[in-house]
Amino acid sequence: MSRKQSVRIGAGAGTSDDRMTPALELAERGEIDYLVFECLAERTVARENQSRTKDANKGYSPSLHERAQMVLPTCIKKGIRIVSNMGAANPVGGAKAMRMEAKNLGLGDVPIAVVLGDDVSEIVRTMPQLTLMENGEPLESILPTFASANAYLGADLVAKALDTGAPIVLTGRVADPSLFVGPMMHEFGWSYDDYAKLAQGTAAGHLLECTASVTGGCFGWPGVKDVPDLANNGYPFADVTPDGKIVLGKTPGTGGRLDVMTCTEQLIYEMHDPKAYITPDCVLDITGISLTETGKDRVEVKGAVARPRTDTYKVVVGYTAGYIGEGEVSYGGIDAVARARWAAEIVKERLKRRGFTYEDFRVDLIGMSSLHGEPNGRPEPYEVRLRMAGRTTDKKAAHAVGFEVRAMHMHGPGGAGGACEPRVRDVLAVKSVLLPRHLVKTQLVVEGSL
Repeated sequence: MSRKQSVRIGAGAGTSDDRMTPALELAERGEIDYLVFECLAERTVARENQSRTKDANKGYSPSLHERAQMVLPTCIKKGIRIVSNMGAANPVGGAKAMRMEAKNLGLGDVPIAVVLGDDVSEIVRTMPQLTLMENGEPLESILPTFASANAYLGADLVAKALDTGAPIVLTGRVADPSLFVGPMMHEFGWSYDDYAKLAQGTAAGHLLECTASVTGGCFGWPGVKDVPDLANNGYPFADVTPDGKIVLGKTPGTGGRLDVMTCTEQLIYEMHDPKAYITPDCVLDITGISLTETGKDRVEVKGAVARPRTDTYKVVVGYTAGYIGEGEVSYGGIDAVARARWAAEIVKERLKRRGFTYEDFRVDLIGMSSLHGEPNGRPEPYEVRLRMAGRTTDKKAAHAVGFEVRAMHMHGPGGAGGACEPRVRDVLAVKSVLLPRHLVKTQLVVEGSL
């Protein structure tokens, strides 16, 4: 099989609600070979499992339709292959939806390779003895409100899907860096014995997975860490060679910045142990990485080290955990803070008299104490917004929070305004367990004709 001498992999999304136009700009002007859409946060699959329960045709990322409409014409025309975990809790349903979008765009019958097997709910249900990583308690403690269980699959499955020749690969839960490493394994024939190459690829995937964060997004700080034309921030890509050389860049003609500083900040993002960042593909050590600017908006990555992958998959278990009820109201002018505090005490007393109790309850003065606690000598603002929220298993008690806060505009203290409607939302929580790899049965299917 003939191998390419280099491949360019672009990042098209870092969350399900990421901006869409920069992905199209990257496809149009970035000269990329692959466009990767990473769209699953921790709770996303659990949420989409609930959507699929209500409608068997749903359960994939809701943004799939708009993303497909925007980038498919360019990607199909240019031969840019798409890799994405937008399949969420229903990868087959997502593939069918994307194929329909392609057909409606006049692109014909576009086959899609689908990776299955991350849904391990039935396996996990039978193993109540598994230990929750967050608190050491048995899985049994959350099984009564169990909603989903999905394993973080690796790059090998993405590579096998690409081996089919399908122009699009759609998955459920796959680890973020693995979406990028998969094309490298496919293009260059890397194996799980190629630790140095996997280390470089995983480091590159980690740098790319949050799109604009590595091109100045979260980095920006006015007057301290300035970023040019941040409103037009461009998305990044990685140039990769068979020996694992990595050079990052971004879409030409866009705002933002990509340099050693932006890459350093993104490199340590979510890196709980820089010497042992565990992924399904390897255990990454970033402590020896060096970053070198080789040109404007060009950074070479060297020195990543990896150890063999573990014999377990991390599994995110979603479960329902009651409700959060909240309400907000504003106070402005003289003694705004004092009136807001008085209002909070009145609401708490009203809830107590109505017989409601809460597992957790918060009173925040937004702009004053919601992030850093009590001001302790900091100047008081001339306007403040009171937010009150309670967590409970009683939906009526949750609704009562916002109801009582909204009543402040009539029942005092004086000067309340801008009260919002009572808000009640389901609490969908997640915890993690480790599941032996041999228990996870994966499958590859192709929707459409190759």
